Amino acid sequence: MTSNNLLFSQMSYTLNTLLSQIEHGSIGLPDIQRPFVWKNAKIRDLLDSMYQGFPVGYLLLWQSANAQGSQVIGVDGKQTIPSLLIVDGQQRLTSLYAVLQRKQVIREDYSHEFIDIAFNPLEEKFEVTDAAIRRDKHWIPDISVVWSKEVGLFNLFAQYSATLGGLSHEQSSRVQYSLQRLQNLMNYPFQAMVLFANVNEEQVSQVFVRINSKGQRLNETDFILTLMSVYWDEGRHQLEQFARSAKIPSTQASPYNHYLQPDPAQLLRVAIGLGFRRGRMQYVYSLLRGKDLQSGEYSEQSRNTQFTILQKAQVHTLNVQYWKDFLKCLLHAGFRSARDISSQNALLFTYILYLIGRVDYHMPNDALRAPIARWYFFASLTGRYTNSPESALESDLLQLRDVHDGTGFVSVINRNIQATLTDDYWAVTLPNELATSASRGPALSAYHAALCKLDALALFSTLKVSDLLDPNHSGTKSAVERHHLFPKKHLEKLGIREVVQTNQIANYALLEWDDNIRISDSDPQQYWPKYIQKLTSNELTQMMQWHALPDRWYAMPYDEFLNVRRGLIAQVIRDGFMKI
Repeated sequence: MTSNNLLFSQMSYTLNTLLSQIEHGSIGLPDIQRPFVWKNAKIRDLLDSMYQGFPVGYLLLWQSANAQGSQVIGVDGKQTIPSLLIVDGQQRLTSLYAVLQRKQVIREDYSHEFIDIAFNPLEEKFEVTDAAIRRDKHWIPDISVVWSKEVGLFNLFAQYSATLGGLSHEQSSRVQYSLQRLQNLMNYPFQAMVLFANVNEEQVSQVFVRINSKGQRLNETDFILTLMSVYWDEGRHQLEQFARSAKIPSTQASPYNHYLQPDPAQLLRVAIGLGFRRGRMQYVYSLLRGKDLQSGEYSEQSRNTQFTILQKAQVHTLNVQYWKDFLKCLLHAGFRSARDISSQNALLFTYILYLIGRVDYHMPNDALRAPIARWYFFASLTGRYTNSPESALESDLLQLRDVHDGTGFVSVINRNIQATLTDDYWAVTLPNELATSASRGPALSAYHAALCKLDALALFSTLKVSDLLDPNHSGTKSAVERHHLFPKKHLEKLGIREVVQTNQIANYALLEWDDNIRISDSDPQQYWPKYIQKLTSNELTQMMQWHALPDRWYAMPYDEFLNVRRGLIAQVIRDGFMKI
């Protein structure tokens, strides 16, 4: 193979060079795999391997297009734009940078912490620092002091010797030797493959997969987050802070909710959908690199323009009031909690449409609530964003290119819904989709939402399904449970044992948990007459309609019961949808 065929060059770096260039900013720590997930024990083992002189793997770097002479967007404290991005080896370098330079890392819960690794010069051992090690004078509890200019190796040796007291000549020599050897880790050699700037993100991802033992795959969202770390780190942190706040209950204005705790990548996708009206991330990644999609050339001016668009869109995406108002659309659609959110894509992509309506078409929230609620119900029920979600979103956004006001926006929404939810869909397609034993799914979620919209009571209960599904009303047990109308033990007596049959959606109904326990494995012909005694004729009729129960269902052959009830459930879903 000639050099012209290669996608990379091979370079050697000392650890000192790598850390200095990271500190200066010429090598960007892109946080592709962020938050930092390595355990402290793994960092201890990495340092021990380097101390023993063992190899610790290649680095994969990528030359940054149009980096020289560029300016950073925002005030993120960088001295320069990185000319190299770290694609593989980020966790290793983050570990070393954090420990040796005494920098905090961000953990999976977005908390900040220092990584304290201890060293015993007499035994030449590393350990994760704990309370016992801090009390043991034989340990240096934080090895970053070894490279501290304020302390100095000579002073560190003197302090350590004085603390222990009475070191023999042999012990003093061993301590000096091990401290010097530890300090010399700055000269540890790293081999790096440096991908050329003209290598595209798909090629970078392929290289990463081929050399990475975990076989992880990078996507365009990973690369866009990388670019944010390089050119707008403040924006990256804003995404992370919103994601962190969404996980923590708060008495203050907060994005916390019972539907979804989004991660930074999901929030970024929403901002991109709003700002660029794009569903496919590959186009946006190229734009944010400053690439002209016509000429293929890169420019700093183009990159700055595109990042400005992203900045404005992200402000709206992370607006807590917009987020909360949008979630009320889900409530209006009948959905009560994450339990019935069968598609996070449907939720996030509907949020994009909500923001477009509110921000671009200046629609008031009360005018948006019903059409957005209808769209989410529709998108969730039909699995609109399940297969090829980016293509589906791209198509939906494309239909808005020539829309200039709220009326046109709502018309596009209604047209798409009507084109799919035809009479044949309700009568044929949906009943067929209900023929499943999946414990969760779009049709089942839609059925629960429909019961909420219809103000239905739980089976045999005086309490509404909507109240019982409210996550605030659950104790040690869920307030409402799915009950087998034909209990499993009863079906076994009929020779029906396969889970795919016994756990059919059409065999479930929502009961309060204590009713579910009392019925247990009873024959429906025994428990049904007993439970309906307390209902009036009108109450019984309404109860059977809500819960899609045909006349004398308990006496039907099981297969016939399932088939008939699927059609009735589909009708209940339709009735609930029409109430939005």
